[in-house]
Amino acid sequence: MYEKQFMEEAVALSRKCLGTGKGGPFGAVVVKDGRIVGRGSNSVTLLNDPTAHAEVMAIRDACKNLDSFQLDGCEIYTSCEPCPMCLGAIYWARPERVYYAADRQDAARAGFDDSFIYEEMDVPTMERKIRSEQHDQGFAQEVFQQWIHLENKIDY
Repeated sequence: MYEKQFMEEAVALSRKCLGTGKGGPFGAVVVKDGRIVGRGSNSVTLLNDPTAHAEVMAIRDACKNLDSFQLDGCEIYTSCEPCPMCLGAIYWARPERVYYAADRQDAARAGFDDSFIYEEMDVPTMERKIRSEQHDQGFAQEVFQQWIHLENKIDY
């Protein structure tokens, strides 16, 4: 259920990040059972880490605090519509719902345009701006076969 105070906290984190000059204007919180269990703000330039987006940082914090690699029963409140990378992280974390304030067009107008990533996903692998090539598939397949037969694995 949407709770305005959690969105206000996510936006406050984005505003705080903006004030420090150490990251982009993005903030996110993870909520479980009506309380914040994870917080994150954009830390890309602070950490020199292009994956340190607010949603990813909030997911990392929540998973650490919950001692779990999944966010069952959680909601994510974020100051902006998640980018493709963050959306992928969100799907892997498996929260129940995501609420966002600004959308991707708002972000693009502020200089954070992810449209090229969305477009690249539809381009054949060998035609993308950053080319990818497959090599030595058999070596990796061996590891996957071992995983398939591993008795003490933790599925996710």
